Amino acid sequence: MSLLVRAEADGSLLLESKINPNTAYQKQQDTLIVWSEAENYDLALSFQEKAGCDEIWEKICQVQGKDPSVEVTQDLIESEEEHVEEMPETSPLIDLPTCELNKLEEIADLVTSVLSSPIRREKLALALENEGYIKKLLQLFQVCENLENTEGLHHLYEIIRGILFLNKATLFEVMFSDECIMDVVGCLEYDPALAQPKRHREFLTKTAKFKEVIPITDSELRQKIHQTYRVQYIQDIILPTPSVFEENFLSTLTSFIFFNKVEIVSMLQEDEKFLSEVFAQLTDEATDDDKRCELVNFFKEFCAFSQTLQPQNRDAFFKTLAKLGILPALEIVMGMDDLQVRSAATDIFSYLVEFSPSMVREFVMQEAQQSDDDILLINVVIEQMICDTDPELGGAVQLMGLLRTLIDPENMLATANKTEKSEFLNFFYNHCMHVLTAPLLANTAEDKCEKDAVVGSTKSNTICPDNYQTAQLLALILELLTFCVEHHTYHIKNYIMNKDLLRRVLVLMNSKHTFLALCALRFMRRIIGLKDEFYNRYITKGNLFEPVINALLDNGTRYNLLNSAVIELFEFIRVEDIKSLIAHIVENFYNALESIEYVQTFKGLKTKYEQEKDRQTQKLSSVPSILRSNRFRRDARALEEDEEMWFNEDEEEEGEAVVPPVEKSKQEDDFPDSYEKFMETKKAKESEDKENLPKRTSAGGFKFTFSHSAGAANGANGANGKSMAAQTSPAGSNGSSSKAATLSSAVTATKGSLVGLVDYPDDEDDDEEEETSPRKRPRLGS
Repeated sequence: MSLLVRAEADGSLLLESKINPNTAYQKQQDTLIVWSEAENYDLALSFQEKAGCDEIWEKICQVQGKDPSVEVTQDLIESEEEHVEEMPETSPLIDLPTCELNKLEEIADLVTSVLSSPIRREKLALALENEGYIKKLLQLFQVCENLENTEGLHHLYEIIRGILFLNKATLFEVMFSDECIMDVVGCLEYDPALAQPKRHREFLTKTAKFKEVIPITDSELRQKIHQTYRVQYIQDIILPTPSVFEENFLSTLTSFIFFNKVEIVSMLQEDEKFLSEVFAQLTDEATDDDKRCELVNFFKEFCAFSQTLQPQNRDAFFKTLAKLGILPALEIVMGMDDLQVRSAATDIFSYLVEFSPSMVREFVMQEAQQSDDDILLINVVIEQMICDTDPELGGAVQLMGLLRTLIDPENMLATANKTEKSEFLNFFYNHCMHVLTAPLLANTAEDKCEKDAVVGSTKSNTICPDNYQTAQLLALILELLTFCVEHHTYHIKNYIMNKDLLRRVLVLMNSKHTFLALCALRFMRRIIGLKDEFYNRYITKGNLFEPVINALLDNGTRYNLLNSAVIELFEFIRVEDIKSLIAHIVENFYNALESIEYVQTFKGLKTKYEQEKDRQTQKLSSVPSILRSNRFRRDARALEEDEEMWFNEDEEEEGEAVVPPVEKSKQEDDFPDSYEKFMETKKAKESEDKENLPKRTSAGGFKFTFSHSAGAANGANGANGKSMAAQTSPAGSNGSSSKAATLSSAVTATKGSLVGLVDYPDDEDDDEEEETSPRKRPRLGS
């Protein structure tokens, strides 16, 4: 039987090793199997999970007839005796030289020579353990230091460093005991590569101070904390960074620190009296700032240690903190003036959000029932993000990431009793969204923009503040809003409509900071990417392509990211054939864009527009000519009563809500619902109409009804629009014959409202009437 290792990418064979009955295989740290195949040829298999390692280990033990519970498949003494010819100088357990000053060089050579062979490392470790050799070496260190024997100290450095690389937990227990650890650190000060020894012991005993925020009475816990700090110091500071080939040499040292941290967290967690006292002092108003800073830093370190726990233990840990009131305590300290305290509190908050976003969401929703919006935890987080004093907004970026996790529907739970997504998003948009968008709305207000306009600039007067830090902040807010557009379809749609948010965002297209202009453009691109006719109608009615096209023209012939991004936006509209937007762009902006010939995008838009126009003309030309006669013209334009009522109501709302100023009436909140209900009714009627189209009236003629916006209907029929719609109903001899065919495909959006793409020969009078008002619909000649 052989061990085969294949590449994950292409399945190619990386290793084939026959399992020899006499080879000594060794299992280390549950995820590592090591063995030697020839002199100076050692192999190791590292597994991602313990289960995989155990499975292969059982197969090896099965071939060699060993119990899988053993850690070494062959007795090391027998194995070594079989290789006497290869290593005649070694006895079964390796004879250690006597521990004397004149033997230090010999000991150092022995220790460094065995590191290349796992079997010899194992045997040396057993010899050192059995003879209490390490303590004897440390006594020699004190002698050498007293005699200032530099050569001996250099040898001791090599010896102690080599013993650490043996990677044996039993040796670490001796070396890191209170009795020995400072001498071990002392030996490691005398690196032969350094001209002067380092003063690590001085730092550990005099400079590094152990701070107890609350006195720790458990002596075992205190000793474990001291030991962990010192061992971590040895690993991070004293020992050189291991090369790729040495990483596994210190794996047991890493495990030693890891398990120490687990023990510390478990012991602290079990001492509820201690944790309760910490929380009480943290939230007590009488606690002075220095003390509070220490308490917050303690919790930060505590949470960092908790990451070493197994998942089930980590759950219990955070539940304990939640029960003791970590979130209300964070709310207090995150609002403090001290930058260090706020930074540490943010780190703790990130641990909590990463552990359980639902726990944080549940807390803030309960809190909303008892507190004002200003002091809600999420609003405190948003305010910290907005008020970050760092020019690069490092803290704000971290907080923005946490907010995005909290508002991400992907990690929200849905149970039989409640839907976290709808509840939390309702809460967020009602209580928090206005805080998040406040800087954006404040910096894009007309009076603000005019005040900050650059004198003599060729750009329009709506130039946003060009302070770099403000621009960075607005970019972060836009990134979060773009995330909302992608993931919160209904809530963000209502918010954008009611606040006319896209118009305000597009003011930023004038910023001198291209990254901010690109953020604004990305926001619009995400909206258009949804291909939602409701958004498209909002864009065309508000003429919101104008700032984008102005930015493209202002950019001139520069071939940069802004140029490419704007063209990609229009290319998307062309490829996806979004008819309402194509018609709006061609009718309103083609003259400005036709000179751009280095891409075919704008010519392509024009072609699409003309193809659609021809298609609609052909559709209507196939209709009997009697439909276009004067006698039946009014009937053909009459709206069905329920459609007209909705459109009249729609125009009034949009006049206030979608087009600035942004003051909104209460009716606006219902606007999306009424639109969706109308569309459902309209589709039902259309399907019915297809069966009855065209219907012959009792007079022997035909009857059509075109669907238009209220503004267009009023333009065509004047104040008598309603009465005319009513008059058409009794024209038929029965109810079904009064049905009307609605050609909604012949209607497309333009700057002011919806437009019929086909006109009649006798439209001149109506056209003149419509041109008197900007709300009227312009006609395109057939």
